[in-house]
Amino acid sequence: MPASTARRLRVAVLADSDTRWKWGALTAARISPTEFPETTESTETSDKTADSDIRLDGFLLRGRATPTARQLREVGVRADSLREVTAVEFLREMTQETYDVLVLALVGGGVQAMLHGLAHAWQGRPQRPVVVTGYVGVVYEKLADGLLLRHGADLVLANSRQDAERFRALYEGVGADASSVTEVALPFLGGAPYEKKDPYTVVFAAQPSVPETRKDRAYLLDRLVQHARRHPEREVLLKLRSKPGEHTTHIEELPYQKLAQRHDLPANFRLVYGNMGEVLDHTDLLVTVSSTAALESLHRRIPTVVLTDLGVREALGNHHFVGSGCLASWDQLDAGHEPTPDAEWVARQGVAAGGTPSQGGSYATAFDEARARIGALLTTGELPPLKPYYTPVTAPGYLPGVLARHHLAPDGSPLPGAPAADKAPGPVRQIVRRAARGAYRHGVQRVAPVIRRMGEL
Repeated sequence: MPASTARRLRVAVLADSDTRWKWGALTAARISPTEFPETTESTETSDKTADSDIRLDGFLLRGRATPTARQLREVGVRADSLREVTAVEFLREMTQETYDVLVLALVGGGVQAMLHGLAHAWQGRPQRPVVVTGYVGVVYEKLADGLLLRHGADLVLANSRQDAERFRALYEGVGADASSVTEVALPFLGGAPYEKKDPYTVVFAAQPSVPETRKDRAYLLDRLVQHARRHPEREVLLKLRSKPGEHTTHIEELPYQKLAQRHDLPANFRLVYGNMGEVLDHTDLLVTVSSTAALESLHRRIPTVVLTDLGVREALGNHHFVGSGCLASWDQLDAGHEPTPDAEWVARQGVAAGGTPSQGGSYATAFDEARARIGALLTTGELPPLKPYYTPVTAPGYLPGVLARHHLAPDGSPLPGAPAADKAPGPVRQIVRRAARGAYRHGVQRVAPVIRRMGEL
């Protein structure tokens, strides 16, 4: 019988923003089988290891939200290699390198384009990686659109029991195979359980695009500053996602930093950046409109408030927290209110740290099913071709446009003239790309809002 060894898994993550890189890389580490058996007739052990480490190669899809070096440092996730690519460059890389697992940490359209592009690139290939995708946080909008664009991956990860049920129901409702849906949890939950701090610290977790209007964002900032003045014994922090000129998953046209310049800020009020987990280490009350940071906070048992000041609306995303026990207003917070989360609701979101099985299980076991499924797929040998729900037959008026945005034809092949379709970019092309992306970001964040305001006059 051939000797059985365990080798280091090779995992690739393709991401299009700082938050999706964080989700993708941490997900890759959590879902990779702790030991991947390799059956071989050779007994050589070079380049193999019996530990649970993986080789992680990161690819950042070039676009408006490609993270800067500062954003990558803030995320704090390390990879064995990390570089920027276009969609076509990435597809070429996937034909030249051999990976065990590929995590697509992209918006829905990006996932769909890569699924079709990979299906074309891997035609006739006897083996391919296990392809995994999912969501970086709370799914509160465009459920059908985003989920169907992700169909075709071997595993579509759902971050909670609630999401898993919704995902399966939607796939089955359109006649698509729902077997790919796999329940996990958000991969970046963790940290020490909450203990009261001195001084008491209130953190407002800002979001790039929620709320959207200047009036609403100015209102929230005003209330946060007022809270600091009413409670001089408290530290009040405005946790920011990005600096002006940087983009995250969503475009931020009205940064709080700029709005704050018009205020005479009290001494106990500060603007802070950094890793959210590190900020939560010093938090006594987390306040947000609908940020995924609320789930991180609830996981640690930190008092958490989802604001109702601007209404409970789908456009804000705070409707997702109906039933959580966390909805409250600034007036209530100013009066000293601290919410008590509903245990069953929290458990259904996959964030019940140390929860009992009847409440949804423990976070420590949340990724067991995904690891087992990937391990089984890796040992089956040849995997079937990728088969997304959307095809030129099922969505002839939609799919071509989705693929064209990534310079792909309806059959997944590169379009004529696609960037770097035939060769890797040289130093001059890389410099030009960086300059162009900087100009694009400046135009989106500085020029476009001015034009829109002028149009409203």
